[in-house]
Amino acid sequence: MIKKLLAIQTKSVSFASLILAGSYLLSALLGLLRDRLLAGRFGAGNELDMYYSAFTVPDFIALILVFGAISAAIIPIFNSYVIHSKQEAWRYLSILLTTFLTFLIIVSVILIIAAPFLINIIAPGFSPEKKETTVMLMRIMFLSPIILGVSSIISGILQVFHRFLVTALAPIMYNLGIITGIIFFVPIFGLKGLAFGVVLGAVLHLLIQIPAFLYSGFTYQPKIDFGHPGVKKTFILMVPRSLGLGAGQFNAIVITAIASTLATGSIAIFNLANTLSSILINAISISLSTAIFPALSSAYSNFASAKSSKEAREYKKSFERKFSAGFLQILFLSIPVSIGIFLLRAQIVRVILGTGKFTWMDTRLTAACLGIFSLGLCAQGLIFLLSKTFYAAHNTKIPAIISVATVLCNITMSITFVWLLGFTNGFSSFLHAIIKLQSIQNISIVGLSLAFTITAICEALLLVFFIHKKLGIFNIRQVLVSVGKMFISGMVMAVVLLSARQLLVQFNIVQLQAFWGVFLQLAVSGGLGLVAYVATALILKSPEIHMIGESFFKRFLRTLN
Repeated sequence: MIKKLLAIQTKSVSFASLILAGSYLLSALLGLLRDRLLAGRFGAGNELDMYYSAFTVPDFIALILVFGAISAAIIPIFNSYVIHSKQEAWRYLSILLTTFLTFLIIVSVILIIAAPFLINIIAPGFSPEKKETTVMLMRIMFLSPIILGVSSIISGILQVFHRFLVTALAPIMYNLGIITGIIFFVPIFGLKGLAFGVVLGAVLHLLIQIPAFLYSGFTYQPKIDFGHPGVKKTFILMVPRSLGLGAGQFNAIVITAIASTLATGSIAIFNLANTLSSILINAISISLSTAIFPALSSAYSNFASAKSSKEAREYKKSFERKFSAGFLQILFLSIPVSIGIFLLRAQIVRVILGTGKFTWMDTRLTAACLGIFSLGLCAQGLIFLLSKTFYAAHNTKIPAIISVATVLCNITMSITFVWLLGFTNGFSSFLHAIIKLQSIQNISIVGLSLAFTITAICEALLLVFFIHKKLGIFNIRQVLVSVGKMFISGMVMAVVLLSARQLLVQFNIVQLQAFWGVFLQLAVSGGLGLVAYVATALILKSPEIHMIGESFFKRFLRTLN
């Protein structure tokens, strides 16, 4: 029964998106619980600084060696094999898994040995004692990219077979592993318990997918063959994507290095705020772009192999329709999230993180960073789909070049903003006033958030420009009309939300000194704002609201019946 449940196929892109969004939302709630437990137990201090710093290199390895290959190469190439021969597709995958696993183990062992040297680069501002502890955590966490590497490749293949339910459960299991580490391992092993929790999460991420993977027909035949045509093409396609992801992760390493030289807790504050801001956007954009990617890849493969110009035009229109629908849906759903987080940033931080050792100053700085991150959420959400659209078209170079360029800009801006916020000047006075941190002298960490947000906006705009120029599938007029309606809906939402937030306090309906008062203000004003957004969109007849209603909810109800 369980085996059949995990092997359920979801062939509708819309319903697959709904399943993925639901799972990401559940995973996000677990992520919020995880962060609340971390903040309450450790506060924004040395322990969390070391924990997040230890994550950087294992994440770097997982991203550039595996996740880049999955999105850019493995799914499109496996898809092309399946069309002609499942047997050849499984043979390709067996060789690829063996090759990747061997390579991951070798790289991880080398980096485990080099961990002390790496920490000197990643966290130059740490004391010798903090560096030693961070090295220990990093060495344990290097088991994670090996396990997640295999598990993520399996996820990609399961998506080709439309088995989105089981892949949707994997991130939930990962967070459960980390939470287990915080609750049960930390009291026994101390800070090492956090690292053990990360490894447990990776193991659970893999185990939940194995039954469905075997059910799909996979039989493992271990063999290393770098000369296999599919393996060679995988490496050719993944190199630019890996460089792009590597640039992004290098950016995270540089941010960590800069933050390590700032006030204690800066690394933790940056990461906690970034996680809070991206949780809902990831639920929206990753779920939709993940669900639509196999369909985009298939549409482009059909377009590339079309036997007549008429057939090619039809397949290109199909490719454009899928992209446009995904683009506008992500934008439509991202706008209210961005507005809600910006206007309710203090309430969000107080409700989720304001417990235990997490101080009032930690809360204010995290809320300020969260507000700045929220300004770039729409751009962050679109980057996932825009990049995957290029990968579906077998073009990994443009996203990689754009990623490298924007990362260099981000590093430059980060250094500049941190320097400017280090002394009194017009820029620092302006930021102090805007984000209401006049009583806190050291707000340099805010400069890193600002640079990150500006970079995300620039990257999204560049990707849109090149999609229009290279693929010719971006309908500017259609987008502008839809965005105009979204903007009006967003403004109505902001007015309603702000009014509700103030009236709740003015009429003493809530008491902000208590947790439940802050929670009620957050829930009521946020809920009314969201209702106003949807109602305005209906009045303006925004096609996205009808598209979401038709494609998601009706299909969902039909499936239940």
